[in-house]
Amino acid sequence: MYPMAKITLHPMFQGVSGRMDGIVFRRSVSGRIYMSLTPDMSRVQWSPAQQAHRQKFRQAIAYARAALADPQLRAHYQERAAQENSRPYDLAVSDAFKGRNLLEK
Repeated sequence: MYPMAKITLHPMFQGVSGRMDGIVFRRSVSGRIYMSLTPDMSRVQWSPAQQAHRQKFRQAIAYARAALADPQLRAHYQERAAQENSRPYDLAVSDAFKGRNLLEK
């Protein structure tokens, strides 16, 4: 595994994210941008437990997107995020994993 490289961007760039030619660019919560090699997952055989977890994660992401599309829930998650020093999206995904579906209320 290669070590992660740190990048300092020229001020004319607002930022970089995504994938380009086998390299993934990521922004951390603190705002730093990191790049790493794109993982090759083509030969991975997922176990049944891993498949179940991946399905649950898909459902959590769908919940987070739907919850943040609702103006009232977005405000709720933004308020919580400010208090807990986190991101609203991460809190919504966490709630979905814990079985807290605020869309049903």
